[in-house]
Amino acid sequence: MLPRSGDVLHVNRAASVQFLRPIMFRVIRVINWPTYDGWLWLDGYELNAAGDAVSRRSIFVQQAGLRQLQAAPAPRQHTVRARRPVVRTPVRVG
Repeated sequence: MLPRSGDVLHVNRAASVQFLRPIMFRVIRVINWPTYDGWLWLDGYELNAAGDAVSRRSIFVQQAGLRQLQAAPAPRQHTVRARRPVVRTPVRVG
C-alpha cells in the first residue's frame, strides 16, 4: 500500500526502529527521494489521541510496516462554471 495525501497511518516499530512508541501520522505527501527498496520518505503531521496535528515531520519508514487507520477522503468532482461572454465596444479615437 502506497500512502496517499490525507491517509492516517499507525506508525510503529514494524515500520522503523525509531518508533519505540507508536504514533498516528497524517500524510501530506510521499517524498520522491532515492531510498532503499521498500523504504519511503513521508511528509506529514504527527497526530495526538484526539486526531489533532501536533507537529509536522518527515519520516523514513518501511512501506510494509505501515498500517492504515483511515483512508483519505475520495476526491470531489470539480465543477466548472460557465463564463459570461465579455462584451466589447469600439473605442472612439480623436
